[in-house]
Amino acid sequence: MKHLLPLLAGIISLNASAAEPDWVLESTAPWQARDSQAEWVFKDQLWIGGGWFQSFQDPPRDVWSSADGKAWKLISANAPWLHSDLAMSLTFQDRLWIMGGWYKGRLPGHSASNQVWSSADGAAWNQVTSGARWSPRLASGLVEHRGRMWLLGGIEDYYFGNDASLKNDVWSSADGKEWKLETSHATWSPRAYHQAVVLNGKIYVLGGGNYVPGYHAKNDVWSSADGVNWTCETASAPWAPRLWFSAAVYRGRIWVLGGWSKEKDNHGDVWHSADGKNWQRLETKTCWKSRHEHSALVFQDKLWLLGGHARPLSNEVWFLNLPADWKP
Repeated sequence: MKHLLPLLAGIISLNASAAEPDWVLESTAPWQARDSQAEWVFKDQLWIGGGWFQSFQDPPRDVWSSADGKAWKLISANAPWLHSDLAMSLTFQDRLWIMGGWYKGRLPGHSASNQVWSSADGAAWNQVTSGARWSPRLASGLVEHRGRMWLLGGIEDYYFGNDASLKNDVWSSADGKEWKLETSHATWSPRAYHQAVVLNGKIYVLGGGNYVPGYHAKNDVWSSADGVNWTCETASAPWAPRLWFSAAVYRGRIWVLGGWSKEKDNHGDVWHSADGKNWQRLETKTCWKSRHEHSALVFQDKLWLLGGHARPLSNEVWFLNLPADWKP
């Protein structure tokens, strides 16, 4: 028997290293199915807040957290911020932040916001400013870079605007109250419903475009070390042009997940890149149903996907089981 132990150990090691990436459905959460929610990783927990239920209803203002993706706790049923549809969210300086966003869908009295809110616990919220220097907007990129928050592009009017409402300005702030205009017109074209991430000291802007009335979608990728001078990494990534997708940085790579385009409706693909220029598609045996405006978060060395519009709306919580020795 003792002569078999090295052989058995080798087989176990071989099987472990041969494990393939796959998506795991961790839970169906108790929060109401939704899309366009704020998302955070904060105090070693997953968080979501607000979002969209339908276009003729006020957006929700609830805040939930979970330490494991399975058990969820309602932190606040009615946060004081109103514009929670397609708002921008971030964890910065050990606080939750939410800013901008859309209110009342297609109902009378709808509006965009340039309010900025923060919280140390998800329950008590502080209005950092009732009106930032950037114009009221939604669906911008928002990242942390060089010790500051950076807001990139977006749109001023959700259902009723046009391309003139789209932005390609870049703003930064160290405290959420005082904002500096880094550039009024970045090299990338005005857009909303895009994504922004930070990798290896650079901000990346990916895809996006406009929804109505003049639909257009992009799959270009731009990078910048200072938010002012931008380089086009690719004018056409291999993933199809899209809006309302999610992106994250995980294991030293940029990940693009799902989204929507007029030509295809929902997307269910997953792509990754180490430089924004060269992309690979991740194929798995199990995957979530195609969807848009879901959350993508990195937590406990896993890439998580939460909610989104999967026709119908979803309250599923998934994570990517990526082996420790995985190499693209």
